[in-house]
Amino acid sequence: MPEPDAAALDQQFQHALEHYQQGRVADAERVLLEVSRWQPDRADVWHLLGIMAQSDGRLDEAVALIGKAIELDDTIAAAHNNRAVLLRRLGRPEEALASFDRAIALEPDYGEAHNNRGYALLECGRLEEANASFDTAIALRPDYAAAHNNRGILFRRMGRFEDALAEFDTAIASRPDDADAHANRGAVLLDLDRAEEALAACDRAIALRPGNAGSYRDRGNALLLLERYDKALASHDQAIALRPDYAEAYGDRGNALRFLERTEEALASYAHAIELKPDDAGPCYSRGELLRAEGRTDEAIATLDAGAAADRLHGACRLAACMARLPILYRTEAEIAARRRDYLAALDHLVTSAEDPAVMRSIASEIGAPPFHLPYQCENDVVPQATYGRLVTRILADTWPAAPLAPLPPAGGRIRLGIVSGFFCFHTIFKLFLEGWLTELDRDRFEVIGFHTSRLKDARTAQSARLCDRFVQDLPSRAAWRAAITDAAPHVLIYPELGMDPIAGWLAAQRLAPVQCAAWGHPETTGLPTIDYFLSSELMEPPDGAAHYTEPLILMPGLGTHFTPDKDPPEAVDHAGFGLDPAIPTFWSGQSLFKYLPQYDCLFPRIAREVGECRFVFVTTLSPALTAIFTERLGQAFAAEGLDASRHCVMLRTMPHKVFFNAVGLADVILDPPGWSGGKTTLDYLAHDPAIVTWPGRFMRGRHTAAILRQIGCEATIAGSAEEYVAMAVRLGTDPASRTQVREGVAEGKQRAFRDTEYIRALETFLIEAVARA
Repeated sequence: MPEPDAAALDQQFQHALEHYQQGRVADAERVLLEVSRWQPDRADVWHLLGIMAQSDGRLDEAVALIGKAIELDDTIAAAHNNRAVLLRRLGRPEEALASFDRAIALEPDYGEAHNNRGYALLECGRLEEANASFDTAIALRPDYAAAHNNRGILFRRMGRFEDALAEFDTAIASRPDDADAHANRGAVLLDLDRAEEALAACDRAIALRPGNAGSYRDRGNALLLLERYDKALASHDQAIALRPDYAEAYGDRGNALRFLERTEEALASYAHAIELKPDDAGPCYSRGELLRAEGRTDEAIATLDAGAAADRLHGACRLAACMARLPILYRTEAEIAARRRDYLAALDHLVTSAEDPAVMRSIASEIGAPPFHLPYQCENDVVPQATYGRLVTRILADTWPAAPLAPLPPAGGRIRLGIVSGFFCFHTIFKLFLEGWLTELDRDRFEVIGFHTSRLKDARTAQSARLCDRFVQDLPSRAAWRAAITDAAPHVLIYPELGMDPIAGWLAAQRLAPVQCAAWGHPETTGLPTIDYFLSSELMEPPDGAAHYTEPLILMPGLGTHFTPDKDPPEAVDHAGFGLDPAIPTFWSGQSLFKYLPQYDCLFPRIAREVGECRFVFVTTLSPALTAIFTERLGQAFAAEGLDASRHCVMLRTMPHKVFFNAVGLADVILDPPGWSGGKTTLDYLAHDPAIVTWPGRFMRGRHTAAILRQIGCEATIAGSAEEYVAMAVRLGTDPASRTQVREGVAEGKQRAFRDTEYIRALETFLIEAVARA
């Protein structure tokens, strides 16, 4: 066969290029190899062969082919860029960066090379350099979707979540069908706790790329936040079907199963997550420390982050496997004792396991709030909470260096008071504590610093920022929160609750101020040796209250709160809108369902048996599966009295606060749940001048409403037994005159529950004395 001339070979090259562009890779390779036989020194041939090998997954071969092209012609910027991309994918970052630098040297305005270089720098942990590369790429091409997406990934890595979201939005505006940008947008919306928006973004990402396991996982976590546990489980299962070795999805799947009360399946899922993720954190930490010692800080951080990712999964699963023994609702009274034994055994196992340094390190990365559901068993929790408290404080003391503490102020000097909470927003904690502290504390004696540790924000957040001398929010990590507190050097740290906010729980398990206090926002001992005092209420604590706390118990006067009722008066609403009949006695019991223990279910049918036709109103924010457990319990309790629960019980779904607030006015009688009483809700109820029946329990958490009634001088509806509770409810439900008398007493005395400045002055005195003692 005669040698083709140059023009013919050029035409063959163009045919090969057309074959490749139309997806006929084998035909393209065949033609290119024929061209290379006659013109072996054509760099463009070897370059295109390398690109095709890359698209076929033959990465090492692709590097060699493009490398041959570069040997023949070192001036092709695209070849250097493509080779660098391959080297990055093969885990050879330093070589990749050298190739990107050569591509940019050849073509300084090569936006794609700047973008790719930025991503390689990001993977190496050289974040500021990566940002500069992305900036250059975007300056060259302002609508460069990939560069905006990558800069969003960088900002998310830096904890700049709002900035990251803006970058993903810009990428999507330039390229609406960019599945990666939608997926990343969903992930950062989860970081911002914007679950509904995250769900929509994940759904869009999945529609664009159905095989995206990561988006199914993020979708499942958004559904978990929205308490749609069945759908969350299905989404995590889909992620695992797409990626059977997806350890993180197995961990999240365990969380969904846990909230569906499928405990054994949850434990198996957590165990499988740990099994799938190698414990490679130790080597990562060792290498990271070497890099740090060599002054290669950014690379050290990237390596340490890789180790922390494994630790976070293992720690989260280990802690969740322990806490999973504490259900949200109980089916029977006997189950409470059994689950308590299971939890105590699991906690002891966790303590023993933590003797292993790797286990200790992993738990340290995921320590959060103390066990939330334990106190709902209504037992004395000093022993288990002390066990948990000793464990987490020991782990954090071994993991983090001791923090420098502020020198105490001179006598009479201004005290720096740090308030740490995730609820500087519309929340029970804000109304019970934060609002009063911020507006009433004497600023000549106290400098108030607010640490808002969650992403929740509303008008009250802005109000809090104005009222504080300093206000810290939107920090990217736990380490940043710790640094912010130590930099502020507070003399006192006060936590309005420890049980709901994970960052506050992690911080509270460390000694960050000379004096550290917890208030009764979560009315349970913290068990933490780092908490010096528990601030409670003299009216709420039983005579033996001190025996229920590991901390010294401080009894504040009255209710231990400065509560200001909402300004808006309640509005009249229609019974029919809630499925109620004004002619039938209505008993309102609208507390969270996990406050209701099975042993007290019998109270409702006993009341119904005496009253006759009546309605009991409950409100659920729980999943259908958990609500079904509660409904089944009521059915059994009513059946035991020969009654039909469906004729007497109305189960309302969660509703906006204002609607809930107004709906309470429909009640003839409010039934406070024994065991765990209403606190802020009872204070809110006072706007309706209600008739409330309460039966104070053994512990402070079951005595809020009784304390409120005593404070306002209305003790006649405080029961001393189940029989009295039922009798009072029956009398108020059937005797309008008795009901009116009680309501008039509430109307007359309720102002005594509000704006308690005596409490504020007592708190100030206590804090001044505590600092002096420290």
